[in-house]
Amino acid sequence: MRLSAILGATLFLACAAFADDGQRVLSVDHYVPLRSTAPGSTGQTTTIYVRELVQAGMSLRGATPAEHVALFIHGAGTPAEVAFDVPHQDYSWMGFLARAGFDVFSMDMTGYGRSTRPEAMNDPCNLSKEQQAAFIPSLIPSPCSPRNARPLTTIASDWDDIDAVVNHIRTLRRVDKISLLGWSQGGPRAGGYAARNPEKVLKLVLLAPAYNRAMPLEQPAGAFTAAPMNTQSRAEFVANWDRQVGCSEQYQPGTSETVWTEMILSDPQGATWGTGVRRAPTVPTWGWNQSVVSKMQVPTLMISGVHDKQVPLERVRDLYQDIGAAKKVFIDLACSSHNAMWEKNHILMFRASLEWLTTTTVNGQPEGMQRLGY
Repeated sequence: MRLSAILGATLFLACAAFADDGQRVLSVDHYVPLRSTAPGSTGQTTTIYVRELVQAGMSLRGATPAEHVALFIHGAGTPAEVAFDVPHQDYSWMGFLARAGFDVFSMDMTGYGRSTRPEAMNDPCNLSKEQQAAFIPSLIPSPCSPRNARPLTTIASDWDDIDAVVNHIRTLRRVDKISLLGWSQGGPRAGGYAARNPEKVLKLVLLAPAYNRAMPLEQPAGAFTAAPMNTQSRAEFVANWDRQVGCSEQYQPGTSETVWTEMILSDPQGATWGTGVRRAPTVPTWGWNQSVVSKMQVPTLMISGVHDKQVPLERVRDLYQDIGAAKKVFIDLACSSHNAMWEKNHILMFRASLEWLTTTTVNGQPEGMQRLGY
């Protein structure tokens, strides 16, 4: 073989190998420092855990188009890396978007996952009396009163956590705006943040967003009466999911097992409590009601599972009717619960989110109510 042919073949193989490697999805850990405003750690320097999934080739470019940068925000109990990057078959929502060319991030709020947890979360006396009963006498000899009489985090401190991460990503990827995807309590977290910082948010995707038209606009006055934190065991996790099953083969037992395994891995301390639990702060929430959302103009995709018993479909329809954005789509997702991203119709939802983030449409429509999977 002539030398020129050998060199040409070598160059072709090298370029092909680089192209293949450039499409490989990388997982990168970030720890974003901030001065905490959470009541359980006010004034302390804390860290927020951020996971990034990105194709190697895109990561090397440095600057990324804003329409391809997205941040996932979790709900009341499950940390983000478990909710959105579960390592089971094709159930990683983050992985789906990363393979489609997005630079995708997720964050754990203060008190969750690998982010800083307020010290009071290590004390089982800060659970309700009902939840304490599961840990007598292994952790505590008898029921005890909370040693912390205030919330450990609030929706306002959550918004501050989000702002620190959004600013980190904007600097890292050299963009002015990014898109936010929220689940459950991630609705008021992401949506409330977008309402207050529209100059930093490009689009919203909200799965089962918690919404109450009559939610207080400001932090309610008076004493905090709820337990500062809560736990969930494996049996409680499965029972809560099973009560929302409304069709055959809605979810696979193997998926549930993987999710729970990842949940326990995200909380090494909670894993030692009884048979193992995940811990989460109880978060007082306000400031995302009809008067607030009516002024929002951020394009918003809303998704509700037809069998969701945690955030009923009617609440998400209320949000669709109230939100002021001209571009808004509501998806009624068949055979799905509150945990739609881990169930049989997850790919329908993933594809809808990709289309929305890319073109601000679903099935070519920028506005309206749609039914998928029926």
